[in-house]
Amino acid sequence: MTGAKRMDIGFIGLGNMGFPMARRLIEAGHKLTVFDTQGQMVSRLTALGAVAATSPRDVADRVETVMASLPAPDVVHAVATGADGVIAGKKVKRFVDLSTTGSRMAVRIADALQQKGIVQVDCPVSGGVGGAEKGTLAVMVSCPKPDYEALKDALAVIGRLFFIGEKPGLAQTMKLCNNLLSATALAATSEAMVMGVKAGLDPSVMIDVINAGSGRNSASQDKFPRSILPGTFDFGFANGLMYKDLRLCLEEAEGMGVPMWVGSAVRLMFQLATVELGPEKDFTTVVQCVERWAGVEVRARKGER
Repeated sequence: MTGAKRMDIGFIGLGNMGFPMARRLIEAGHKLTVFDTQGQMVSRLTALGAVAATSPRDVADRVETVMASLPAPDVVHAVATGADGVIAGKKVKRFVDLSTTGSRMAVRIADALQQKGIVQVDCPVSGGVGGAEKGTLAVMVSCPKPDYEALKDALAVIGRLFFIGEKPGLAQTMKLCNNLLSATALAATSEAMVMGVKAGLDPSVMIDVINAGSGRNSASQDKFPRSILPGTFDFGFANGLMYKDLRLCLEEAEGMGVPMWVGSAVRLMFQLATVELGPEKDFTTVVQCVERWAGVEVRARKGER
């Protein structure tokens, strides 16, 4: 670890995103104390040199900086402020939330932690499991500037940093705006691709044309070639999580008086995918909702790709 200070870091939540981020921190030379409800994930990191803790509070008793990567706002709230949560820790000074909770929950947690002298570092990430594994995530941070300066070397291990501002929740709003665009690109591209295949177009040719023209987007450039055309549906983000992010986005927009006509339709599409296909299914399966209605499948033809 050249030119950067090693930190003692707590890490809570070792799921699809949390595990590779925690592993990268260990590989960069940081000392980690970890906790997850899934013991096998903890064991995989202790084998790499991490120390296991027994609860969020136990983590916060041992280190000044606690990071968390968790699936839902209520889970983050419980881990941060519950009876056996980070807030009860004896040593913790910063709670770095890498989850997507929405700005209102971020402010709520920040207010609670502030009563105990703990700084909330709002730090959602974007870029999927692949980005977490490669350390290429977009890392959005809002917190007091001195805390950002203290953390930036460690956070740079997991991706490219963007300091959004000092106001609690700003980074969450940025993340929700990003995910709205990501979901919209996937939903709209799914409809266009199904229409083309129904008309007799080769989906692989369609993707090549779209990516050479004005219709290219994150779904056509990445999600379709990697997960939909081959039929693997393994991009690494769940329907239920995308639906949660869209719901948070629209709730926040409504609270600010911002219309979300397109966003409302996209939310409905992912709600349908969550109910019909399952919340744990990869969010690229949203194309299957359109395929079932149209009676066609958007897959690479035999021998292609």
